[in-house]
Amino acid sequence: MAKILIVGCGYVGCVLGAQLAAEGHRVWGMRRRPLPRITGLIPIEADLAIPSSLQGLPPDLDIVFYLVSPSGADDAFYRAAYVDGLRTLLEALEKQGQRPSRVLFVSSTAVYVQQGGEWVDETSRTEPTHFSGQRLLEGEQVLFDGPFPGVVVRFGGIYGPRRIQIIDRARSGRAEYAPGPPRYTNRIHRDDCAGVLRHLMNLSDPARVYLGVDTDPAQELDVLRWVSAALGAPPPRKGSAEKIASQPGRGNKRCRNDRLLESGYEFRYPTFREGYRDLIAGIY
Repeated sequence: MAKILIVGCGYVGCVLGAQLAAEGHRVWGMRRRPLPRITGLIPIEADLAIPSSLQGLPPDLDIVFYLVSPSGADDAFYRAAYVDGLRTLLEALEKQGQRPSRVLFVSSTAVYVQQGGEWVDETSRTEPTHFSGQRLLEGEQVLFDGPFPGVVVRFGGIYGPRRIQIIDRARSGRAEYAPGPPRYTNRIHRDDCAGVLRHLMNLSDPARVYLGVDTDPAQELDVLRWVSAALGAPPPRKGSAEKIASQPGRGNKRCRNDRLLESGYEFRYPTFREGYRDLIAGIY
């Protein structure tokens, strides 16, 4: 069994850690604040901004997951999380003589600049204009330039338990869609995020980059209509183009997950319908 460190053990990391521990691996979950009590997951409190706090990392690690999130929504926080923090961790591991066989870095589809509903895959151009995508892309390069084999997973929008904004908006009658041409969205359920990471950890010869999205890059309006109907709520209404365009994280591209599927991964929630159906069933 492997010795595994999950850095940034939060929304996805806690689920991943519990699953790996249940499989018999020895798993440490690291973050700045105390971890919730999870069977088999060994907590570590450390801060990537304080290199000395990394001196107590467990030795002889086999696998490292990097699932850190920024502490705020400006460029400095993104740089600290995805660039400086990752570099600090890799340097600490190297100084300690660690030789993990794989470091898996969670990135995002924000590294893509496409905004016209284009299809993208792992080979598509990455020229982000927003600092969030720029720092993620910079972090990917830090990993690839580092001393250990690295795998990047570019996740779409993560939803799941306690992340039910679409359900809340639809249930309250506040679901709005943007007028104009179709806008495509890409998402993945939290449980599939953990599943993808476990799967890639076990591949003998993974690619360097994977897109972590489900099999349906659906139009935003289709998702809102489906969720509203499943709730018995009013259909979504047309919103102000200016108001909706100002919302953070707005994109318009269709992400392919062919490489992930060809590697053998099987989705628990292959489309938003299965995922939101389970979430809605859990509310009532």
